[in-house]
Amino acid sequence: MRTHELSRETRETSIRVSVDLDGIGEATVNTGIGFFDHMLVHLAHHGRMNLTVEAKGDLHIDPHHTVEDVGICLGQAFRAALGEPRGIARFGHAVVPMDEALAEAAVDVSGRPFLVFRADIPKVKLGDFDAELAEEFMRAFAMHSKCTVHLEVRYASNVHHSVEVLFKAFARALAVAVALDPRVTGIPSTKGVIEA
Repeated sequence: MRTHELSRETRETSIRVSVDLDGIGEATVNTGIGFFDHMLVHLAHHGRMNLTVEAKGDLHIDPHHTVEDVGICLGQAFRAALGEPRGIARFGHAVVPMDEALAEAAVDVSGRPFLVFRADIPKVKLGDFDAELAEEFMRAFAMHSKCTVHLEVRYASNVHHSVEVLFKAFARALAVAVALDPRVTGIPSTKGVIEA
């Protein structure tokens, strides 16, 4: 059972998340930020994982703390749900189109956190969501899941599509990376260990 649930309380946010890496793409999400909820539903659906996210944050200030802290929690829950990564593909890659937009994502479940984010996303609001927070979420997830993540929006003219296609590509790459491969009998590394 590759599942994990955790809670995190700070003066800025109160968050509860659960992750099931072998789910069917179901999501129960409530962060108080409509567009962000929409993106997390895509993460679950296209990542073939079940997600629950309940977040209350200081939205009277802005959405930044909530988005970043959800990324932290989901990254930690993802890593814990994965456990010792025996038998996984480890690397995942996806190129996803959405109308005029195209995004690419590559993921290495390496134990070495890193984010490369190449997306010319204008600093505008999508509902109550600041578009630049897409990068903050991805960075928080990468650092706390201990994955190397490379993301690029190759081209787009619609900001909504830029962010959405990025989440979809990331979700698909994650799903490929954590998929169990019957040909992999142990840790998918020539070192015999994935760095903790």
